[in-house]
Amino acid sequence: MDGLLILAIETATGCGSVALTRGGVQGGRLLGECTLQPETVHSRRLLGSVDWLLESVGVGWSELDGIGISLGPGSFTGLRIGMAAAKGLAMATERPLVGVPTLEGIALSCAAAERRVCCLLDARRQEVYAAFFDPAAVPVAAGPAMAIRPGELLARLREPVLVAGPGVAACGDLLRSHPLVRLLPASLAQPRAARIGLLAAGRLEQGDTLDPATAAPLYVRASEAEVNLKKKQSARS
Repeated sequence: MDGLLILAIETATGCGSVALTRGGVQGGRLLGECTLQPETVHSRRLLGSVDWLLESVGVGWSELDGIGISLGPGSFTGLRIGMAAAKGLAMATERPLVGVPTLEGIALSCAAAERRVCCLLDARRQEVYAAFFDPAAVPVAAGPAMAIRPGELLARLREPVLVAGPGVAACGDLLRSHPLVRLLPASLAQPRAARIGLLAAGRLEQGDTLDPATAAPLYVRASEAEVNLKKKQSARS
């Protein structure tokens, strides 16, 4: 059977997932996928879901070609749990670890778009995580991910754009009333491990892997705990 076999983990939002995929974006297929809530379960429950998926599909650990992980941005707790599990699995199975930015996975759901795509995740604090992608069969990032207020993001628009992702809900009526914006229904653009797996296969073929010993999530901004710590340190100085 052709195509790299990838075990993928997506825990960047409140509804995570694990998936087995065979091959890449072009011609690849989903073998199995299950969802979970990574922020409300222990990391061992995540590994239990992985075991269940492998057994259900009939795949052994030795058959895997790589471990794909959604890098972020997203929920700090979810990203830490997912990364820890992926690193442990990569080390235990001696399989390469492949990281895929979470917003790139969302962009894959808009691969047929004829306009630039802006993918959003709710960053809280009245901000969204955002990244732009040029239309292509495989998403092509037009710049790095950023944490930004919705009004500031819209002020940057100079051309029609398709906006997708769970972060759309955090922007209220700002997006719906903007003349350059077309919205993709949120249900069609949720982060999914299946898309992470397909994208990870392409990266693995190009030799784009992570060192499990040093790999870290893509947080984009400091956590609330880090911000509060810096404030305390500044107040003492």
